[in-house]
Amino acid sequence: MSKIKSEKLFILFEELADKMNINIVQGKGDFIGGMCSVNDESYIVINKVKPMVQRLNILGAEFSKLDLNNIFISPVLRNFIENTQQDIF
Repeated sequence: MSKIKSEKLFILFEELADKMNINIVQGKGDFIGGMCSVNDESYIVINKVKPMVQRLNILGAEFSKLDLNNIFISPVLRNFIENTQQDIF
């Protein structure tokens, strides 16, 4: 995946998260990442020291678990989410 394409996908994920009131948090540490809720707010935590493709796969896997049917998502992002492998870990 090209760097430009992966950065564009990341921006599209940020826009989708904003539409769905989900906070994307990037941190450093010994963790893979995923979705959680704190005080009725949803978060997807991703490890910013991991390769971009791994961060995108975390986002794709977490968004693939949500109901996205009534939300406009750019075709390239929807395709990425639908093709994300659930067993990426």
